[in-house]
Amino acid sequence: MKYYRTSPGRRYPPGAIPDSGGVNFCVFTRHATAVELLLYEKPDSENPFQVISLDPELNRTFYFWHVYVEGLPSGISYTWRADGPDDIRRSGFRFDRRRELLDPWARAVTDVLWDRPLACLPEADSYPSMRAMVVDDSDYDWEGDRPLRQPPEESVIYELHVGGFTRHPSSGVANPGTFSGLVEKIPYLQELGVTVVELLPVMAFDEQDVPEGARMRGLKNYWGYSTHSFYSPHPGYCVAPLSGTHRKEFRDMVKELHRAGISIVLDVVFNHTAEGGSDGPVINFKGFANRGFYHLDLQDRSRYLDYTGCGNTVNCNHPLVARFIVECLEYWVREFHVDGFRFDLASVLARGEDGRPMYHAPVVWDIEFSDVLAYTSLIAEAWDAGGLYQVGGFPGFRWAEWNGRYRDLIRQYVRGDKGLIGELATRLTGSSDLYESSGRLPINSINFVTCHDGFTLYDLVSYNRKHNMANGEDNRDGCSNNLSWNCGVEGDTDDPAVAALRRKQVKNFMAILLLSHGLPMLLAGDEVLRTQKGNNNCYCQDNELSWFDWRQVEENRDILRFVREMIAFRKRHPCLMRRYFLTGGNTDRSGIPDVTWYGIDLKEPAWDDPEAQVLSYTLAATGPGEEHLHIILNMSEDVIEMKIPVLAGGRKWCVTIDTSQPCPEDIADRDRRKILDNHRLPVQPRSVAVLELPE
Repeated sequence: MKYYRTSPGRRYPPGAIPDSGGVNFCVFTRHATAVELLLYEKPDSENPFQVISLDPELNRTFYFWHVYVEGLPSGISYTWRADGPDDIRRSGFRFDRRRELLDPWARAVTDVLWDRPLACLPEADSYPSMRAMVVDDSDYDWEGDRPLRQPPEESVIYELHVGGFTRHPSSGVANPGTFSGLVEKIPYLQELGVTVVELLPVMAFDEQDVPEGARMRGLKNYWGYSTHSFYSPHPGYCVAPLSGTHRKEFRDMVKELHRAGISIVLDVVFNHTAEGGSDGPVINFKGFANRGFYHLDLQDRSRYLDYTGCGNTVNCNHPLVARFIVECLEYWVREFHVDGFRFDLASVLARGEDGRPMYHAPVVWDIEFSDVLAYTSLIAEAWDAGGLYQVGGFPGFRWAEWNGRYRDLIRQYVRGDKGLIGELATRLTGSSDLYESSGRLPINSINFVTCHDGFTLYDLVSYNRKHNMANGEDNRDGCSNNLSWNCGVEGDTDDPAVAALRRKQVKNFMAILLLSHGLPMLLAGDEVLRTQKGNNNCYCQDNELSWFDWRQVEENRDILRFVREMIAFRKRHPCLMRRYFLTGGNTDRSGIPDVTWYGIDLKEPAWDDPEAQVLSYTLAATGPGEEHLHIILNMSEDVIEMKIPVLAGGRKWCVTIDTSQPCPEDIADRDRRKILDNHRLPVQPRSVAVLELPE
């Protein structure tokens, strides 16, 4: 290889930035005393072809170390080495001149030589490392694409795993498990009717980061909640990662989703990293800025404070770290046109440098008020593993929250728990008890019943207990309080009555979710009864247990049709997507209140009845062309003869949805709706019925 001349370079921006004359390299490390840049011809080259020692007098500005390599082409791989104090217990520094470090600002990375167990050894002659790649795709043609700015109240969110969505042999795509594979399935997403895909982590993560029991079984980190490179798309989802095509492949996917009118929200993991605790590997942040980047025990700085359950916690409100996070988010919006972010264990972002909760946490408000992120969706998983639970109280105004209280209440109600109709009414109409007093809106509530973490929807109605032995942790992992009901038999069954009840329960959940005010989120595969055989923690199962089995699209086409038609039903009823809370006093042009609540006999519901399982209500149309709705929820074991409101003009209600009926009567086409000749409707046990009032 050619030897390349160098010059001092510049301190901003960090990372490897190519231009017409070469590449500028820059990294931040405040306490390092010596820094080297190692250049490799290929990602898997055994030895560097050039090692550049940086001069503190010439190549350091404040705490940024930088060098410009003249004439260096794109495609070259590189690592860093940093030396400095290593008194870990007293100082918290983990400098080690033997370790090659991955650039925290790397735009493309490869893990082809990575060996996590070897990298975790306390002493070794040499350590394996991941490598960054110099990439230059400044000539990428976006063809006019921009981030979409869809009204949030119109969102139907679909949480999916990029790899698992097309990795099953039945997917039929050219490149299974990749960004490209997802592109081939866009027609399915369009037909289903979802407007947003929320992608499980796609920033580069360590697939080898699993407990020993899982590793011994040949399992790997599947979900991706083990990020090490926040600026790089995950190489495992690329067709040609060794060629540095990460950015192009991700951009191609974004562009095609946008063409289909589908927004992209990324699940991001800024609460911890792949470096783990004191026994974890040194990948990048530990080797450059351990004491600033992580929360450390002040009595013994070799120990990491853990509010995440993953070994370490990012010190998000340290000034440098806060800026790193905000600039990273802006980078993904600016360079990749993503439309939003969902923040895993977001309450960590609200912890100060001392670990205590802060309402005015700088990083949270910096994200809120960033000009670049002004039209970007922000979704918080408003809790962490350290006991901080902020659903309804996460800092910020426009942050939406995964509404865990909605999830739990709907699960309890549909499985048959009694005396919940008071809270049920609140959850159905946007959770005003959580958001209204602070000036927030129903669109701050992300309503969901299932997500990647826990049972699938079919498993929620098929298992009372978790069955996680395949994970190698003796069934200790995963939540034990699932609020599920197996409909009488644990797991698989040949009993037709149980099977029918499970399908009805799935439809009940889907109907309630898509009739609720707030933003609905579905888990990919729930619409075709995807099962994980009772495993509620498939984080390490990169196999058919987790993958989307495309054969089920045909096998369970009745459920798929129901979900597709429910989404379409929601879209044609703006009264289900109001931005503001219902009052019971606002009226439409016909003088009908925005909401009217009823018991069985059209009187006010027995809100405090500990046995109550039935609730009905009327929602007024919001404008011309929309129909009024009357919704009935009966989770009792009895047929309930429900009285139906009489409206002026002699118009008759039509039954559109009845989850007790088989396909296609469970949700009727508009020209096949059953017209009620009287004002009574027998509602079957454990079912949802919805009536429309035509103009």
